[in-house]
Amino acid sequence: MAHVLMVGVAAHGHTHPHLPVITALVERGHRVTYAIPATFAEMVAATGATPLVHTSVLPDQSRGEQWPTDPVDGTALFLDEAMLSLPQIEEALGDDVPDVALYDIGGYPAIVLARRFGIPAVQLSPAMVAWDGYEEDLVEALAFRTEPGYQAYLARFAAWLAEFGIHEDPEQVVGRPRRSIVEIPRALQPFADKVDPDIYTFVGPDLDRRAAQEQWPASERPLVLVSFGSAYHEHPDLFRACAEAFAPLGWEVVLAIGPHVDLADLGELPEHVTAHRWVPQLGVLGRASAFVTHAGMGGCAEGLYQGVPMIAIPQAVDQFGNAGLLEEIGVARTIATEDATPETLREALLALTSSDDVAARLAEQRDAIRRAGGARVAADVVEAELA
Repeated sequence: MAHVLMVGVAAHGHTHPHLPVITALVERGHRVTYAIPATFAEMVAATGATPLVHTSVLPDQSRGEQWPTDPVDGTALFLDEAMLSLPQIEEALGDDVPDVALYDIGGYPAIVLARRFGIPAVQLSPAMVAWDGYEEDLVEALAFRTEPGYQAYLARFAAWLAEFGIHEDPEQVVGRPRRSIVEIPRALQPFADKVDPDIYTFVGPDLDRRAAQEQWPASERPLVLVSFGSAYHEHPDLFRACAEAFAPLGWEVVLAIGPHVDLADLGELPEHVTAHRWVPQLGVLGRASAFVTHAGMGGCAEGLYQGVPMIAIPQAVDQFGNAGLLEEIGVARTIATEDATPETLREALLALTSSDDVAARLAEQRDAIRRAGGARVAADVVEAELA
């Protein structure tokens, strides 16, 4: 039995993908200490891991707090969190030194602790990873790195690392891990053929347990789910447009509106349209014939796992790239927020759900995800590091 330290990030997209891996390690007899703020401690404990609870500066989405849309501000938050949480994690561990450190892409304290303890560190990535030449391929998307605010962030990061004897480029420390487990479908990795297989192991999302647990009643009519993730739900106009688009077709329309949309802003909903604060998304997608999504990585993976065609309305950060990749593999249509009228939404739905080619591509992607190995392969990688 090994002692595994996991350093997480208090955000749904940075927590849910890792939980099956932690469960698998616990089931193999390993003892896992999972550093995480209190808002996520209960779901971490459900894996069998021991939550190491620390205070946080990250937005608390349960209180309606939102992540910044500016990429420099968002990136700097991870460093602020690391500076605050590292001494708390150190104090809580005391003399209980772990044998391996796992960490979310934003879990920077694990990098420092692994160097200090002389133990292997393994990144768990719920997002796309670096490939050979990605700086050149993403010149436009990475343009913010030339801004003074980002340069100041890098200087602050370098100074923080230097305090612990790490005199390396922060971008390389964070973006070029020694070993990484990639929890996204390979189809959603840009330039996948340029990713180093000796560093990055694609295991895909592990959703089998959730799929077995999450239930949703079967519908007598085609069902479409409309959801914009945990952070981008405040769009009553988009929910109304979807209701107006799909209800006249006789479809059942499930709106997952989140905790903060005012129901009154939706107006009177048509027949067969229901609004819910929360739904078991994977369970609903198991019954769905289509999915309207903001194209966050988690939602994209779940849509592919259940073989559901998607209408992508990206809102921020990586969602535009994810939407483009879904279109590239032939399973989605992308609609800009300002163009999401009932007419364009209805046309996209009918085109996607009537296409035999789309159905065949979805079946191919669904099978590929289920063959990738998920948490089982991820646990094998961790145990190989222990060996």
